Amino acid sequence: MNKYYKDFLIRSWEAKDRQNAAEVIRVVLAEYGLGWEADGADRDVVQVEECYLETGGEFWVIEYQNIVVGTGAYYPIERGQNAVEIRKMYFLPQIRGLGLGKYLLQQLEEAIASRGFEEIWIETASILQEAVQMYEKNGYLPATGVETLRCDRVYFKRVNG
Repeated sequence: MNKYYKDFLIRSWEAKDRQNAAEVIRVVLAEYGLGWEADGADRDVVQVEECYLETGGEFWVIEYQNIVVGTGAYYPIERGQNAVEIRKMYFLPQIRGLGLGKYLLQQLEEAIASRGFEEIWIETASILQEAVQMYEKNGYLPATGVETLRCDRVYFKRVNG
C-alpha cells in the first residue's frame, strides 16, 4: 500500500520500520506525559507481525524524506460486531496541523470498509486533545468500556454509517 499526501508517503509497515515506528510513538507519548508500555499498550508496535499482519489488520508508517514521522494501524477485535480498532495514530509535532491526521483517518476507514468490517472502535486519552477533536469531528461517538490503562475515552463508528 502506497499513498501520497502532499510530500508524505503513507505505506505499509516493513520489518525495518520496527525501531523507527516505536520511536515516533515513544516521543509523542512522552510529549504528553504518557509512558511507553512495551509489555502493555505498546506491545503491538514491537510485535507488528503477530498483532496486525497475522490477524487481518494493517500497520502503516508515514514517511517524509525517507524518515518515519508518523504511524497508523488497525486490527480486528472481539468487541462489537465484525469490528476493528484503529490504533497507533501518532504524528511527530512538526507534521501536525497539515491535514495529515484527517487524511490518514479517512484512508484507514476506506481500507477497513473495503475489507468488509462493520464497526470501528478507537481508544484514546483526554490529554490527546487534537486526537479527541479529530475523532469527534469525523463522526466517532463516545462509548464505554475502555480497555487500555492509559486511555480514558473510547469511541465508536459504524462503517459507511
